[in-house]
Amino acid sequence: MARQIGALVHRRPALTAAGLTERLFSRLFHGLVYPQIWEDPVPDMAALRIGAGQRLAVIASGGCNMMSYLTAGPASLLAVDLSPAHVALGRLKLAAAQHLPDHAAFFDFFGRADRAENVAAYDRFLAPRLDPDTRRHWEARSLNGRRIELFARGFYRHGALGRFIGAGHLLARLGGADLRQFLACRTIDEQRSLFNTRIDPLFSSSWVRALASHPAALFGLGIPPAQYDLLAADGEVTEVLRRRLHRLLCDFPLRDNYFAWQALARRYPCPGEGALPPYLEPDAFEALRAHADRARIVNRPLTEALVDEAPGTIHGFSLLDAQDWMSDAQLGALWQQITRTAAPGASVIFRTGGATDILPGRVPAEVLGQWQLDPDASRDGFASDRSAIYGGFHVYRRRA
Repeated sequence: MARQIGALVHRRPALTAAGLTERLFSRLFHGLVYPQIWEDPVPDMAALRIGAGQRLAVIASGGCNMMSYLTAGPASLLAVDLSPAHVALGRLKLAAAQHLPDHAAFFDFFGRADRAENVAAYDRFLAPRLDPDTRRHWEARSLNGRRIELFARGFYRHGALGRFIGAGHLLARLGGADLRQFLACRTIDEQRSLFNTRIDPLFSSSWVRALASHPAALFGLGIPPAQYDLLAADGEVTEVLRRRLHRLLCDFPLRDNYFAWQALARRYPCPGEGALPPYLEPDAFEALRAHADRARIVNRPLTEALVDEAPGTIHGFSLLDAQDWMSDAQLGALWQQITRTAAPGASVIFRTGGATDILPGRVPAEVLGQWQLDPDASRDGFASDRSAIYGGFHVYRRRA
């Protein structure tokens, strides 16, 4: 996978400052980047129109959206990811949905993710049912013990994203702000007032502007140098980040936005405390358990995985923001396979770091012409996406 990750990320010669930055970023994907996915599955599911009998092909990342899609009962789901750690996490989640005794145990594992009982549950219920590669991943040892013990120590504090959020809390405290104060807000007006008085001034400081001017500072968000350039195209990067953090913390009630909870409290709400990812909701657990065996996750690029799929058989594609990383040739190859395998009326959803749709002029017209942008679904998806960090949400439908 190292070669394939490099093919997506490396655009410049290795012995240049920009080339070294790209190679530093690609190294992250040999390990865990996203302990949880940072795209909202609720607008995804609405845009994809998931129904019984449909087949999905998705990029897995931390696996949360894959699991949430399964609650809607698709006939099958193919998930891919270039990070072996993401694949191992997805397979662990699928096994847990099928083999942990009940929702309480499942929520302890992936909702709380900080209990010693999770390690015992892994040994008893999950380890014997994992494939050898996945089991080796979670039982690999370091000075801190087996990797599975991260679920006893606060799994969401780990990985590149977990460390980035931790660094954000530290930087805020150095600037005199405590992000956890938002958890006491009871209205959006209170959230906005706190942001304006405590967080907004940080973005005017010279040290925050200096940090944001370096692409490597955003690696923890999983933003490669090419995507950083798309952010910069929307305006001065510090201002873009300020607007998106304002959207995350101020455009949705905190009780309804578990992404804000992760950013502020570094955990999910408990049941009854606030909204959860669909796959963690108690009422969805039995559907998730019933459908978990319909998914498979592989350590391959999506373009390559689609080559093995029959023509006209996939109804929905969820690409996250992966296309922001791609060259024109890679985009063209991907959309050739998407178009070949798409069923009539199939949907493709994706996000972009910038606001602009990146496909026109880059995907060959004879391929993209077989698809039609759905502007209403795109607008609705963007407006309702609580993760708030992207510039655009785009929905394409296969023409009849």
